[in-house]
Amino acid sequence: MKRHVFVLLAFALLAILVSSCLTVEKKEYTFTLTGKNSGTLTMKFINIMSIKDDSTDVSNEDFEELLTNYLNGDQIEKDYPTAINIQKKLFEENGQLCAIVSMDFPDLATARLYQRDKKSPYMLCIKSALDSESYLDSNGEYGGEIMPVVFWDSKLTKLTLSTEVTQSEENTVSLLGKYRKWKKEAGN
Repeated sequence: MKRHVFVLLAFALLAILVSSCLTVEKKEYTFTLTGKNSGTLTMKFINIMSIKDDSTDVSNEDFEELLTNYLNGDQIEKDYPTAINIQKKLFEENGQLCAIVSMDFPDLATARLYQRDKKSPYMLCIKSALDSESYLDSNGEYGGEIMPVVFWDSKLTKLTLSTEVTQSEENTVSLLGKYRKWKKEAGN
C-alpha cells in the first residue's frame, strides 16, 4: 500500500513538473545590422508569466525553470547555436517581470532572417521562426495571415518587430513576485 501511494505521489509530482508552462505577453525584436550579413539581435520579453495547469498554480516550478534553463542555463544557446556573445538579464519594468537577451549573429540565418540577394528585402517568417507568436507591429511590411512574413527594405540597418504571445488572463500567474523574492534573497 505504501509503495502504491509513493508511486501515485511521484507520478503527480512528475505531471506537475512536466506540465509547467512559461510564457510572455509580448516580445520585441531589434535586429541591428553591423556588417554585410551580421549584427546584433536584442529580444525583450515583456510580462513573463506562468500558465496554470488546469487550475493548479505551477509558478514556482516555472520560475525555477526560468532561472535554471534560461537565465543560468543554456536554453538560449541551444535555440541560437551559432550566436555569440549572448547576454541575459531579468528586470522589473512597469510592474511586470521582463527579460532582455542580446546576441551577436555572424550571419542572417543565425538570427532567423533571410535575404535572397543584396537588393531583396530582409525577411522573417513569423509562423515558422516564432511558433506561437502573432504579429503586432514592425518598421517593415507584414504580408498578413496568408503570407506571415515581415519584409524590411534592404537599405535599413535597424529592423524592429513586436509580437504578442499570450494575453494576461485568469489562467496566468505573473512571475514578478517570485523574481522580487529571489532578488531579495540573492542580495541584488
